[in-house]
Amino acid sequence: MPTAEKRFQTRMPYHVHEILAHAADLSGATLNQFVVQSALEKANAVLEQERVLNLTFRDAEILFEAIENSPPPNDQLIKAAHAYKKEFVNE
Repeated sequence: MPTAEKRFQTRMPYHVHEILAHAADLSGATLNQFVVQSALEKANAVLEQERVLNLTFRDAEILFEAIENSPPPNDQLIKAAHAYKKEFVNE
């Protein structure tokens, strides 16, 4: 039967433990709460950065593909171009 929680154990140098414990105390959290929340915030930042970078790269590929292999203009685009020229270029 799966449990709702998982256990995470770690070893760290004494001075690291002291810093984390002090920061947890100042924030009003237990050491465990502080470490889990801090790790979660860092994990979310890393995942978000990866998501943004991948989307940006994929979007750039789509844009360059559309520029390099653009379809021919349709009737609406041709009409819009004529209307623009009539309104702004042939004044």
